[in-house]
Amino acid sequence: MRKLRVLAAAGMAGVSLLSGAVGVSAAPLDDGSRQVVVRDGATQPVYDYQEAVREKVYVETPVDSDRDGRHDKLAVYVIRPKETDHGLKVAALVEPSPYNGGTLDVPYHPAEVTGEPTTAPWSPPTGPWPGVNYGRMYYDNYFVSRGYAVLAADTLGTGDSEGCPTAIGEDEKVGMKTVVEWLTGKAKAFTADGEEIKAGWSTGNVAMTGKSYNGTLPVAVASTGVEGLKTVVSISGITSWYSYYRANGAVVSPGGYVGEDADLHAKVVLTRKNPEVCAAPMHEMETAMDRVSGDYNAFWDERNFAKDLGNFKGSVFQVAGINDWNVKPKNFSDLWTALGENHIPRKLWLHQAAHDDPLYVAEKDWITAAHRWFDHALYNVDNQVQREPMVRFETEPGKWTTYRNWPEPGARDLTLRFGASASAAQPGVLTPGWAPGSGRRQNFVDDPARTAESLVEPVDKADPNRLLYVSDPLPRDVRISGTPEISVRASVDGQSPYLSALLVDYGKDERITGFGPTEESWCFGDSVDGDSGCRSHYRYSTAETGYQVISRGWMDVRNRHSASVTEPIRAGRDYTFDWPMEPRQYQLKAGHRLGVVLLVTDRDYTLRYPAGTKISAMLGQSSVRIPLAG
Repeated sequence: MRKLRVLAAAGMAGVSLLSGAVGVSAAPLDDGSRQVVVRDGATQPVYDYQEAVREKVYVETPVDSDRDGRHDKLAVYVIRPKETDHGLKVAALVEPSPYNGGTLDVPYHPAEVTGEPTTAPWSPPTGPWPGVNYGRMYYDNYFVSRGYAVLAADTLGTGDSEGCPTAIGEDEKVGMKTVVEWLTGKAKAFTADGEEIKAGWSTGNVAMTGKSYNGTLPVAVASTGVEGLKTVVSISGITSWYSYYRANGAVVSPGGYVGEDADLHAKVVLTRKNPEVCAAPMHEMETAMDRVSGDYNAFWDERNFAKDLGNFKGSVFQVAGINDWNVKPKNFSDLWTALGENHIPRKLWLHQAAHDDPLYVAEKDWITAAHRWFDHALYNVDNQVQREPMVRFETEPGKWTTYRNWPEPGARDLTLRFGASASAAQPGVLTPGWAPGSGRRQNFVDDPARTAESLVEPVDKADPNRLLYVSDPLPRDVRISGTPEISVRASVDGQSPYLSALLVDYGKDERITGFGPTEESWCFGDSVDGDSGCRSHYRYSTAETGYQVISRGWMDVRNRHSASVTEPIRAGRDYTFDWPMEPRQYQLKAGHRLGVVLLVTDRDYTLRYPAGTKISAMLGQSSVRIPLAG
């Protein structure tokens, strides 16, 4: 979380190869207003970006999250064509964000557990107000010249807004909903001097978009069913905060940030003036999120947006990195499923990078897709965008394919059971059907000092701190498409309540090892001083490796029946533990072997209880179920 982690990354694209052309007038309508120019199935860059109106307004919300007896006001920075002062009405693209005021350095909660999990001491920040910078936003560089208003909205308790951040609790969701209502004439906004200001330039058609937290807020607002919100573009968004900070009762952090939790995110973005007024709400979050049991409770249910998406009447364009271990794949999968169940028009792009923006992954293709999506949703341009395949997947760097849906239609589950090898010095085996020796046991002891990756290899030696089962070499190429699931019959004896599992592709191959900027750049839109319409080219890096962790999953064994209910277990007694792993779309090559690694502590994700917890697994009654296509 220092320097905000990757969750602070800039929002989505929506930019183009062409800078905005100027000097082309829009035709006046009979009522004296003007409309944007649509030609060749797209809105055209006819408005001068440099001459655009830039103003800050303060939208009055119905909430009082800082408990000062007054309705909180949200600061909203608006960029719109100057022609909107003379009758032009335009659609609005809103990027909500807690990051315009920067981020703070907040201590992580302890990852080491000696009794019960604890939280780190915290007090409100002191010092001068850091101010606000809206330069992170770059939709404006492309879309303002094409007849859109682009708005950056500071969330509650951040930047120049009032109120207190809540990791998108009810107040934060309702507050941001009010920005949409102002654009449709159903809420009030004011200038810094207190004069009411109306969005008379707005058509009332609104899109919300952004990446990470900025891509989560649009989903939250969509779940309210607010009128006027026509579409959402959510990049690496969180569908349920429980799936970000918990897993099947286990306290789980985003990859690389062990000790982070929901309250820390609220504290990191508490950049408003007079932050001390938020001390009580912040401390209340520490208790409400329940870091001790890890149970799903009212706090997490309030932050589960998928359950309310039936209220939404618009469309959703999702983008996710299949290798994103910050906003883990379960979040894109759960949102995609909820959209389908509620018959919401949808599109999904999955790329091979991690917590990265499609502007950098797909560049020109993404620009075109975003432009067409907004034109269709907000200006009703008939550009056939809704008739294309719903899913686009990057199979390898720069190469894409399409599917009718995700998981791939035709994917089928294969169940592989764990079996003992002939020699104790060899790994176990994954066997279709009922494994011989179903009553046999294998044991291991937890060592939380070891990383999961240190337990993946070697495959040809026993290891006291994990169980490893591998398949025979695969006879042909197949794809994992969907959510693998683990079932383990075992006894647990020790202080740690966790079970973790890794799904591993064993076999030498050239694999992606990173994604980052080069020294080359490209320009996608208009520029003004301090706000360039150019960015660096990004490229994948690759290297030959002997394995890749495909997926991982975690559970608290005390939540074996429900994420909402903790049930004690008895040492030495066998139980059946079932839990899902993270969803995947992954190519397995002929000759490679598929492996499952069982462990207790996944050091880079879970809490770390004292060493020594012993697991005794019954092999023939333990298995992995893998959805395979092709």
